[in-house]
Amino acid sequence: MTWTRRRCLTAMLSCPAIRFSSAHAAGSEPKIGKMVADVAAPLMREHGVPGLAVGVVTPQGRETFTFGVSSKHTGKPVTTDTLFEIGSVSKTFTATLAAYAEARGQLDLNDPVTTLVPELKGSALDEVSLLNLATHTSGGMPLQFPDWVKGPAEMWEFYRTWKPSVEPGSSRAYANPSIGLLGLAAARAMKADFADLSERVLHRALDLQNTYLAVPAARQASYAQGYTRHDLPARLTPGVLAEEAYGVRTTVADLTRFMEANMGRLGLDSDIARALSTTHLEHFRLGPMRQALVWEQYARPVTLEDLLAGNSAEVAYKPNKVARISPPSAPRPGAWVNKTGSTNGFGAYVAFVPSRALGVVLLANKNYPVEARVAAAFEIMTRLAEASVPHD
Repeated sequence: MTWTRRRCLTAMLSCPAIRFSSAHAAGSEPKIGKMVADVAAPLMREHGVPGLAVGVVTPQGRETFTFGVSSKHTGKPVTTDTLFEIGSVSKTFTATLAAYAEARGQLDLNDPVTTLVPELKGSALDEVSLLNLATHTSGGMPLQFPDWVKGPAEMWEFYRTWKPSVEPGSSRAYANPSIGLLGLAAARAMKADFADLSERVLHRALDLQNTYLAVPAARQASYAQGYTRHDLPARLTPGVLAEEAYGVRTTVADLTRFMEANMGRLGLDSDIARALSTTHLEHFRLGPMRQALVWEQYARPVTLEDLLAGNSAEVAYKPNKVARISPPSAPRPGAWVNKTGSTNGFGAYVAFVPSRALGVVLLANKNYPVEARVAAAFEIMTRLAEASVPHD
């Protein structure tokens, strides 16, 4: 029988005896680096991506690979020190901070938002839990703040006057204001500034030495120039609750380490390890996708079709009815965990299978289609699986 790529990935998710070749092992064939390059080259060519950084985790450890340039103007090559905007992958950091506060007894995700944000008492947010914010099930918050929200005063007015279009917990609508408010509430619970907490608590605990909400002057030269889908230069500009929702800049090495932490491979302090596990608990079901705290998860057998559907514009930009998972459940063995992230000039994707110690990070300095990122990561994982499963 000849293994198809889909069957190989399914086998990888279900077979505990998988072994992977190290990209640096003498005589290993095919090498991880070649597998990655064979996917990266056509991806970059087809979508005009100037620079790409790829992180891969296997049972043997982590590898990083870089391609292209960080700026078309300077021609400076992408390296493992290049900083990329990761867009909404930042939300997974915010969810982790909230879960960390819960692990330390400083908040309860089942509490109403207004328990920690009393300024909003008497508003519709009395009936919305922190868990609803973390799972995009608040009842229909918009994807972005309305244009009239320019600063803190308008932000508070928005939250005070917002009305749900459906009952909280009945529908999923992807929303930056939702995660932004979660970050604000977590910072309130921990009695400190969100940015300070992120860097002092999360980044330090996870040893992320090149991850920033504000890129310091000493690292500006390593900050990639982003490009829009129309190849215009673009970088992130300040916005209301941008730090909480989409503001992280990081390197492929740091983000791959963060992925490893989420895979349970770093032997972390108990509170941060518990927080990371909490972010993977599944609370709602939408087709084949299970919504955890920001992370989106798929039970095996995992197909590219399911991943493309779950990461589609239909799911990202429109409300969709969900079914509650009660009690919340940990991802099953073989589950695929993922999150996309975009800013005007950058595109990111993180995907991993914790039970098989396999993961892929893609960072690009261009906002290129999500479906291309998902397909590329799926192809890399599939090739790794094919290299380890006997053919007959």
